[in-house]
Amino acid sequence: MPRVKSNVTRLKRKKQVMEHARGAFGARSKLWKAAKENVERGWKYAYRDRRNKKREFRKLWIVRINAAAHQNDMTYSVFMDGLKKAGIEVDRKILADLAVHEPAAFTVLAEKARAALS
Repeated sequence: MPRVKSNVTRLKRKKQVMEHARGAFGARSKLWKAAKENVERGWKYAYRDRRNKKREFRKLWIVRINAAAHQNDMTYSVFMDGLKKAGIEVDRKILADLAVHEPAAFTVLAEKARAALS
């Protein structure tokens, strides 16, 4: 097989890594090995946390809905069960937003959920 010189692609890859390392402190933004390790670690965390972000937000929404449900003398699970039985299909993101910004609207939903349960 013919010999391949990878100079152009190697320098392109190196340039990309050094650009991503620009905000790092000291050698992590200046020296190749340290910069490469720093950037690859950052990319690893970024990949992982793109998935974790979805879990974290769902947990936050559930906490907010539960707090608002308790203000209406219900638990989270009872509230969600009542909404399901009432045929109200609102996702947790919207419910959490209502709980924080529109408590009156959330109270109306809680009443409908309570009515569907009884």
